[in-house]
Amino acid sequence: MTHPCDDIRGTLSRHLDHKTIVLGVTGSIAAVETVRLARHLIRHGADVIPVMTPAAREILHPYALEFATGVAPVTELTGAVEHVEHCGARPDNADMVLVAPCTANTLSKIALGIDDTPVTTYATTALGSDVPVMVVPAMHASMYDNTFVMGNLDRLREHHVAIIGPRREEGTAKIATVDTVVAHVLRMLGPHDLDGKRVIVVGGATAEPVDDVRVLTNRSSGTMARALALTAFIRGADVECWHSGLSIPDYITAKQYATHRDIIGLSKEAAHADVVVNCAAVSDFVPERHEGKLSSETAMDLHLTPAERVNPYLRDIADTAVAFKLETSEEQAVERARVRLQQDDFDVMVANTTASLGSDCMQAWIVDRSGHVTPVQGDKQTVADRLLDAIA
Repeated sequence: MTHPCDDIRGTLSRHLDHKTIVLGVTGSIAAVETVRLARHLIRHGADVIPVMTPAAREILHPYALEFATGVAPVTELTGAVEHVEHCGARPDNADMVLVAPCTANTLSKIALGIDDTPVTTYATTALGSDVPVMVVPAMHASMYDNTFVMGNLDRLREHHVAIIGPRREEGTAKIATVDTVVAHVLRMLGPHDLDGKRVIVVGGATAEPVDDVRVLTNRSSGTMARALALTAFIRGADVECWHSGLSIPDYITAKQYATHRDIIGLSKEAAHADVVVNCAAVSDFVPERHEGKLSSETAMDLHLTPAERVNPYLRDIADTAVAFKLETSEEQAVERARVRLQQDDFDVMVANTTASLGSDCMQAWIVDRSGHVTPVQGDKQTVADRLLDAIA
């Protein structure tokens, strides 16, 4: 009989297929977030084994995590030596131990090798078996800032324990968001094919001012840029996203622009990158700029001049340059992508059509320098993965 959690397994991605994650839950009020965290990991394909401290059980009933994962939580260690079964030096051990939330008490005990709860014993066993460990602190801010706690965090880092820092809000060091934790788990267990690479993603629409109120812009949701930035991060890259008002997670460096001239300015200031991907909807024309607000009661003529192109500037800042070319049909898009690839001396051009505008899914054709065309279709996360496959 399958558990209902299997109904959601892999619905977001298959990145964590065949990965087993031990989820250690400690006695912070943030323990209530772990049901959602566990479910989100399962939506990426993971098998989740919950382990709870006695204090965690005072806040969250074990049944809640059993519902979330389909696995009865380990609440005490028995003759079955659960910590060795899952985290010992065995060929079938877990892929990582994720302690979330992690209290000051638990992180200090892990740092000092003290084992008096199932969670600390799992962590010690994992560290002795080279199973990756990640802790996600959650506590009052004054506890987090305590000299001894900070010292123990440093000690964990020295021993290659990943720390996902808290959100500073309302006098507390709140647990990182579920999306942030999951992104770091995906990065830890990802392919690592972009480790050490610096990737710049440019996305969103430019807005060229007509007057102090109105702008000339293009249709763009920026979804493709966000998907590329997140996917590059998951694959190990140091990612910087230049955008025009997108929602970018705080673990990705973000810089905002408005006009095409802003993108050129960012290019001139940018440190050299391994890869730049331009999927921005950059205006091809710039209107004559009027001061103040033009009257809305009379007809107006706009004088448009060609905008300076941003691709030559982006080409100069990266070893590998990738851009998108949008047209109304596949034939037009692929042909124009081939031409633009040569004109701009880019390495890859992604042809796509206006059918993708405003849609969560798209059809695209990845064109490389040799002229080879690779079709790809799916949601924008899938397209981002396939494009980064080609780059990596």
